Amino acid sequence: MSSATATNQQSVLKGGEWLIKESAPSDTFIPEDFNEEQQMVKDMCISFLDAEVIPILDRIDKLEQGLMPSLVAKAGEQGLLGTSIPEQYGGLGKDFITSTLVNEGLGGGFSFSVAVAAHTGIGTLPILYFGTEEQKQKYITKLATGEWKGAYGLTEPNSGSDALGAKTTAKLSEDGKHYLLNGQKCWITNGGFADVYTVFAKIDGDKFTGFIVERGFEGFTQGPEEHKMGIKGSSTVQLYFQDCKVPVENVLGEVGRGHIIAFNILNIGRLKLCAAALGGAKRAATTSIQYANTREQFKTAIANFGAIKHKLADMAIDMWVNESSLYRTSKWIDDKENELLQSGKPFNEALLGAAEEYAIECAILKVSGSEMLDFVVDEGVQIHGGNGFSDEYVISKAYRDSRINRIYEGTNEINRLLTVDMVLKRAMKGKLDLMGPAMNVQKELMSIPDFGNDDETPFAKERKLIANFKKAILMTAGAAVQKLMMKIESEQEILMNIADMAIQTFNAESALLRLMKLTDLKGGNALQYESDIVHTYLYDAADRINKFGKDAINAFADGDEQRMMLLGLKRFTKADPFDSKEARRRIAAKLIADNRFAL
Repeated sequence: MSSATATNQQSVLKGGEWLIKESAPSDTFIPEDFNEEQQMVKDMCISFLDAEVIPILDRIDKLEQGLMPSLVAKAGEQGLLGTSIPEQYGGLGKDFITSTLVNEGLGGGFSFSVAVAAHTGIGTLPILYFGTEEQKQKYITKLATGEWKGAYGLTEPNSGSDALGAKTTAKLSEDGKHYLLNGQKCWITNGGFADVYTVFAKIDGDKFTGFIVERGFEGFTQGPEEHKMGIKGSSTVQLYFQDCKVPVENVLGEVGRGHIIAFNILNIGRLKLCAAALGGAKRAATTSIQYANTREQFKTAIANFGAIKHKLADMAIDMWVNESSLYRTSKWIDDKENELLQSGKPFNEALLGAAEEYAIECAILKVSGSEMLDFVVDEGVQIHGGNGFSDEYVISKAYRDSRINRIYEGTNEINRLLTVDMVLKRAMKGKLDLMGPAMNVQKELMSIPDFGNDDETPFAKERKLIANFKKAILMTAGAAVQKLMMKIESEQEILMNIADMAIQTFNAESALLRLMKLTDLKGGNALQYESDIVHTYLYDAADRINKFGKDAINAFADGDEQRMMLLGLKRFTKADPFDSKEARRRIAAKLIADNRFAL
């Protein structure tokens, strides 16, 4: 619905509710809504990278002793490490959207981006949100400024995605003053220089618990730096604990409740990863645009070739759409956090509660954002041709560094499965009413299709297409659950098909809402670029959703049921004819003229 015709409804949807409800443009937040301070913070981050990081990428990749920690400290001096940390702990106390902007702004710094994200995220937040007042005063005040650097020890050689399968143990000392940790952790970002680590171990063999471990604690050592395919300048080591003495006052949170820390922190981390990926993609896209404008073949710049224009346009579409979803979700979390604060919740419970509410969307953003960055850098290498395979060109570094994003913060496969699992669990608990809408879709399948469209309001066709995408998801997921029952958990391929349908739909709706809001603010005549992006994405998403739906349906249905559902799927993913070639050429023309993608 356009903002002019929006019906009365709650302005903030609960997590997952967008699947069954329609949002109004006035209820969404878009990057064009950033206030002056937020834009200034983002610009400061980009300037920091340009001045301090990008000129010395080669030195960073060589793991020059002391270089990365000194850069992190410099970022701290400018207030970039404590954006959302309360002022009483040395931070700036800014809102969630501003902190997300910092992750995007610093996201184009290759290995440095990884170090900062690990420090401000998993290196700091567990103590900030779950620590005692004494722990916060001791550690957060130093982490917020960069005086101390943080890291996080969860993964072990035999427990990656299965975090609770960790083998590291903790035993209370005879005098009751220390816990003795034994075991090892691997793939620890910032591990080689961090001053403080959040480490997880099991007390009495089963009580999964968090501990704050300082560098220098007796019995704590680290391994050599790992040699990696990408993010070579990011310190990555193993940690070893041999009767490591951790004071009892350094237990983080409650004994046996370490999983609450580990899993809640991941929700925020997934959204912030999408933000960092967006920042990296924008920088990589600009590199590719500028190369295409200067590289000549057959006596003309390669930017003039249709095949190159197609690639540049697809980069822009993917970035713009993901940006729309990212800040839509960030505002939801920000609003929910404020609501919880006003109800009397302390700041840590407020943000964690808000992130938990939108855990589904955070998982979607992690998958979509990381795969968007992979696509942008991959096409960037292709645009560079043979030069893209050379270390002399920065796009090769971007390509290598991007690959890790689909693995950490939960692999993309795990996050796809989580997306559907969380939706179904909320439905079973009555937190998300899927049954009614799903039954309505089943009734619609049995009825004669309505080919008329009396709605003449702006974007009526696009809104109807989004609504139909949602019907396709409800139809497919509902039938799969009904047919497979408890067996559905083992049908990972079907679950991932449904997750991909949801990802495409969430991105499509977020992009359409952004265009609708911009149209209300600026008028449609000045929005050819944005309109082309949205309509091309919708046109392509219809085919992708159809393919994911067919793969799922064909895996569990047969006979008349299968035929009926496939006909329904075809109806729900039918898009009007659209000249996507010319739309992409117009998108590319703007990028080529600007010689950059707007950071």
